[in-house]
Amino acid sequence: MPRFSFHIHATDGRARTGEITMARGSIRTPAFMPVGTAATVKALRTREVEASGADIILGNTYHLMLRPTAERIEKLGGLHKFMGWTKPILTDSGGYQVMSLSALTKRSEDGVSFASHLDGSRHLMTPERSMEIQRLLGSDIVMAFDELVALPAPRETVEAAMQRSMRWARRSRTAFDQGGEHAEKSALFGIQQGGLDERLRAASASHLQDIGFDGYAIGGLAVGEGQQAMFACLDYAPAQLPENAPRYLMGVGKPDDIVGAVQRGVDMFDCVLPTRSGRNGQAFTRDGPLNLRNARFAEDLAPLDAACGCPSCTGGVSRAYIHHLVKSGEMLGAMLMTEHNIWFYQELMAALRSAIAAHDLTAFATRFLARYKARAAS
Repeated sequence: MPRFSFHIHATDGRARTGEITMARGSIRTPAFMPVGTAATVKALRTREVEASGADIILGNTYHLMLRPTAERIEKLGGLHKFMGWTKPILTDSGGYQVMSLSALTKRSEDGVSFASHLDGSRHLMTPERSMEIQRLLGSDIVMAFDELVALPAPRETVEAAMQRSMRWARRSRTAFDQGGEHAEKSALFGIQQGGLDERLRAASASHLQDIGFDGYAIGGLAVGEGQQAMFACLDYAPAQLPENAPRYLMGVGKPDDIVGAVQRGVDMFDCVLPTRSGRNGQAFTRDGPLNLRNARFAEDLAPLDAACGCPSCTGGVSRAYIHHLVKSGEMLGAMLMTEHNIWFYQELMAALRSAIAAHDLTAFATRFLARYKARAAS
C-alpha cells in the first residue's frame, strides 16, 4: 500500500472522479468529509458515520489541542484508537479556529498568540506547533498552517496574509518532514490563499508547487463572499493547482455549493452544515432543506426523503415523529436528523461520482439543482 497516491478514473469537463489511496484505506473522490471537531461527528457513533458511506472524516487541531490535548490523545494511542475510527482522518491546521474563536489574538511572523475560548489560557500556534499537534494526533492528511482573512478585505491585507501563509507553508513542510515515522505514513496538503484575486491565487499556487505537497487546498473561501463570488473564484483557482493532485475546498458547504464546485474541478469537501443543521431541526432532501420545527409536518407521515437510503427513511420514521422529537427537545431527534443529513451528503457525492464516470454531470447537475431549489422549504 503506498503512503499516498491519487488516481483520476474519469473526467467530465473540468470535473474529475478518482481515488486517493493511503495505508488506512481508499477515499473515493469527489469526497465529502464529515466534521468530527472534538473527536466525534456530533450525535453519531463512528459505525453510523461509516455506514453512511464516508471514507474519511475531519478532526480539529485547535479544539483537540485544548481538550483533551494532543499529548493525552497520543498517550492513549492516537486519534483513530481514541474515537474508534479505522479509516483515514484529515486534521485541519487550527488556523481558522484560532482566528475566529479565540479572544485577544495577536499575529506575528512567528505565529498566532491567542486566548483559549474555554478558559482564557494563553497559547502560541506556529507552523511547527501545528505540525507537532497533528503528528501527536496521528492524522493521515495533515494541513499546512496558514493565515485566514475574512472577506471582503483590502487587497493589501489579502496579499500580506497570502505571502505570510506561503512562508508558513514552507515552515510547515520542513516541520512535517522532521516528523519521523508519522511523516513516512501520512500526507501533507498546502493551502492556496489570495482571496478573490486571480493573480494572488496564481502566485500562491506557484509558491506551493515550488515547495511541493501531496494535495492542495483552496482556502479563504466561504468566509462571507457569497456563492456567486466563490464560483467566480473557482472558475480559475482549481486549474492553477496541479492536475495530478487532489484539490480540497475547505469549509464548503451547501449541497448546491458542492455541485457547482465539483463542476469546476474540486475533489474534496468538508463542512459542519449537515451535523449542525441536524441538531437544529433542518433536514437536507432532494426537494431542498426542510425545517422540521414547522407545524406543517406535525401530521406528515412521509419519510424525510423517499429516495434516501438512511435507516430512518427506509425504516418507517416519519416527518411527524421527527417533528415531535425536535419540538420536544429530545436528543433522538438530533441523532436521527444528523444521520439522515450525513447520508444525504454521501449519497450526493456517490451520485456525482457516477455522473462524472458516465459523462452525464451537466445533465445530473441541472436536474438536481432544479429540483433542490424549486421546492425548498423554510
